[in-house]
Amino acid sequence: MNAYVIVGVVPGQADAVVVQAAMFAARFNAELVCASVDTGQYRVYDLGDGTMTSLPFNPIEPNPTETRFDPDLAAHLAALLDGRDLTWSTQALAGNPAQALGDLADTLNAALIVVGTRDATFRASLQEFLNGSVAAQLAHRQHRPVVVIPLAPIPSDQPLPWDPA
Repeated sequence: MNAYVIVGVVPGQADAVVVQAAMFAARFNAELVCASVDTGQYRVYDLGDGTMTSLPFNPIEPNPTETRFDPDLAAHLAALLDGRDLTWSTQALAGNPAQALGDLADTLNAALIVVGTRDATFRASLQEFLNGSVAAQLAHRQHRPVVVIPLAPIPSDQPLPWDPA
């Protein structure tokens, strides 16, 4: 199997993101790669196969480590994906989420990247404003499709949390 669909995953994320990504992967007869990005680490070097060695931003722990996928998240993904007619895998990444997902997509020559939206709370909106939307960064820097799964759409007659009243 040479086709890949990448989905960005985080602990506590709505299952709908992974389920929709799995549907895309099945339609494209592609492997689903569930990628989690540790933003507390930065990539030191890429091993060329999608795996990497990283360092923590905390200077007290200066030893390089292999980035590992969260075992609880992996178990949750297994509960969602096992039994489907689908090949899937996990990938642990480090650094800026948009950059890491984009680099993985380049390495695998992925067909598309799937991400979810954030909660529509003021706190999440403020965090997205300060850090930038992963989906927006990907959409502006990728030559492949980026699919954004809406998790809590706001009705069109209501203002967005970041719009002035």
